[in-house]
Amino acid sequence: MRRILFVGLPGSVHTARWIAQLSEDEWDVHLFPVELFHVREELPRVTLHDADDPAARPHPPRVRVRDRFFSTWGWDWPLPWGRYRAAALAARWSSVFPHVARRLARLIDRLRPDIVHSLTIHHAGRLTWQARKFCRRPFPAWIVSNWGSDIFLFGRLPEYAEGVRAAVADCDYYWCECLRDLRLAESLGFRGTALPIVPVCGGFDLDEAAEVRSEIPPSRRRVVVLKGYQDWAGRALVGLYALRLCADLLREGGYRVTIYTGGRDPEAVRVAAQVFSQDTGVPVELLPPRTPHREMLRTHGRARISIGLNISDSIAISMLEAMLMGSFPIQSNTGAGEDWIEPGRTGMLLPPEDPHPVADAIRRALTDDELVDAAAEINVRLIAERCGRSRIREIVLRTYRAIVEGASPRAESPLYPPDHPAWNRIPAGCGEVRP
Repeated sequence: MRRILFVGLPGSVHTARWIAQLSEDEWDVHLFPVELFHVREELPRVTLHDADDPAARPHPPRVRVRDRFFSTWGWDWPLPWGRYRAAALAARWSSVFPHVARRLARLIDRLRPDIVHSLTIHHAGRLTWQARKFCRRPFPAWIVSNWGSDIFLFGRLPEYAEGVRAAVADCDYYWCECLRDLRLAESLGFRGTALPIVPVCGGFDLDEAAEVRSEIPPSRRRVVVLKGYQDWAGRALVGLYALRLCADLLREGGYRVTIYTGGRDPEAVRVAAQVFSQDTGVPVELLPPRTPHREMLRTHGRARISIGLNISDSIAISMLEAMLMGSFPIQSNTGAGEDWIEPGRTGMLLPPEDPHPVADAIRRALTDDELVDAAAEINVRLIAERCGRSRIREIVLRTYRAIVEGASPRAESPLYPPDHPAWNRIPAGCGEVRP
C-alpha cells in the first residue's frame, strides 16, 4: 500500500475534498496539521498526527488521532469537547514554528512516506521546507500545492516572501490552479516538475449539482448571493455597498440577498448586513461559517447573481460553484477568472475595491434576462466539461502513481486544453515577484 503524508489544514473543506480523492484500499493517508483549530467533518479516513491533546478537540469518528508522542486514539473513540481558546493555539503555532518543523521531520523519518504533499505554500510549504533540513533519512518526493494567494499575494509580502521562494525553489513537484501561478513560480526559481493544473478542491459531483440546482431559469430567480469574507483579502463590504447602490432594483424586483460568512471578521459583515437591510428594505439571509457544501451549491443554484470580491486569489472556488449552478458570476479581476469568464457575456470581472463598477455590473445582470440565461447555459456546460469529479480524480490518482513509480507525470489539464488562449498569454501579475 502506498503511503502519503499531507501537511495542511485539517479544518479546510479543500483539504477534506482533496484527500477524499484517494481510495482507502490503495493509499495509507496521514495528515500533519499546520493549525489544529478544528477537524473538518468531511475529512475521510486518515491518521491525524501531532495533536497536543487529542481529548481536547472533537473530530470525526473516521479520523484516527495520534498525539505528538505517537500514542493512538482509536478510530471510534468518543472524545469530549475541549476548552482551548483559538488565540492560545494561534500563539503556540506561531511562536514555536521551528519546533513544529522538527516534529514534522521526526514524523517523516518515522513514517517514511512515498510522498509528502504540502497543501498551501505560505503555511505548509514553508513548514515542510524547514522540516526537510532536520530530516535524517532521504527525503521523499515532495509536492507543493499553491492555494489561492500563496504566490500572487504572499509571495510579495516581506514576512512570507523568503519562505515562499525557498519552498517553491526546493520542491520536486508543483501543483497549481492557473497558468499565472505557474509562471510566478518559475519567476521565483521553481525548476521542478509542474503537475496538471486542477482545482485545489478536486472536481465537482455533477449528479449532486443537478439534484440541488433549481429548474427555474436564472432570469426568474430572486436571490443575489454575496461572498461575505471581509479580511486581509476579502472585500465583502465593497460588494454590500454596491448592492446598496442597486437597492431600488432589488426592492422593485422582490429580491433578497444571501450572504455566506467567514474570514477573520464575520461580525463586521453581519452588522453591515443588518444595517443594509434596515436602510434599504431588502431582506438579508446570513449563512453560518462552514455551511455544508451541498447547501452552498443549493444556495448558488437558487441565485440569479453570485458576487465574490477579493484582492487576491487563484481560481475562486465559489465562482466555479456559481457557474456550475447557473448563477451569473460577478467576480474580482485578481484571480484566474479571465481563464473561465468571457466578460460581458458569461460573467463580469471587476476591480475589488471600487463599488461603482460592481454596482453597474449588478444593475445589468438584474435587468438583462437574456444575458443571465445565456451565460448559465454556457457556464454549466463549461464546468461539467472541465471539472467533473471523476475526471479530476483520475488525473490526480494517475499523477500520484507516476510519482511513486518514478515515472514522469503527464501534464494534461482539463482546465487548459492545448487550444486554450491562456497558453499564449502572459498571465496578469507575472514579473511582479522577483527572486
